[in-house]
Amino acid sequence: MTLDQFAALLWPILGAVAAGAAIGFEREFRGRPAGFRTHILVALASALLMLAAADQAAWAYEAIPGSRIVADPTRMAHGVLTGIGFLCAGVIFREGFSIHGLTTAASLWMTSALGILFGVGLVALAVTGTIATLVVLAVLRLFDNVLPQQRLLDVALGYVPGQALSEAEVRDLLGGHGLALRRIGWASAGQGVVTHELKVRGFRRLNIDAFAAALAASPRVARFEITPRDD
Repeated sequence: MTLDQFAALLWPILGAVAAGAAIGFEREFRGRPAGFRTHILVALASALLMLAAADQAAWAYEAIPGSRIVADPTRMAHGVLTGIGFLCAGVIFREGFSIHGLTTAASLWMTSALGILFGVGLVALAVTGTIATLVVLAVLRLFDNVLPQQRLLDVALGYVPGQALSEAEVRDLLGGHGLALRRIGWASAGQGVVTHELKVRGFRRLNIDAFAAALAASPRVARFEITPRDD
């Protein structure tokens, strides 16, 4: 391998690693399940596979005599993006009414696409895509305090046996703290033991402490759990 050939392989690999590291750092900083190393490995694997597919003529195997080798790197790209779906599924999970991990799964998918672009030598497009991804993941979060936005909460309420709140009472309790009920789930364990699972919405600057204090002070609420939704 000549120096020029080595450089031709090195720069796409370094670019893919840098893109994966930048996106992975943002996810790691946010405490997401797929972070720094995962994103680097996804980008690196995608780049390596595309480099191998693009240089298929150099593969060490014997073709059938009289046959012609036709390389199609797009088939490798399709395989990579299909395979990354299994990894993305691993970071998506359901908790109550909420689905978490969608943004992290999308970042893995995007990181894989960037690795493919570096692997086939579309460096300008890959760099532009990396910057755009970081803007979406990091910079746009700065607008969270400016844009009007709903806040979603998952609330679980467990009651003293025989003293469960009615749906109307639940709505009144939420309304007193600037919250609105979107969905209510009801479960019974027998002997008057009732649990409500609520999906609640409100607007920014919710006073969750006051809501939690009201639940703690209620003689009819035996336990409660409040989980903000944030991908």
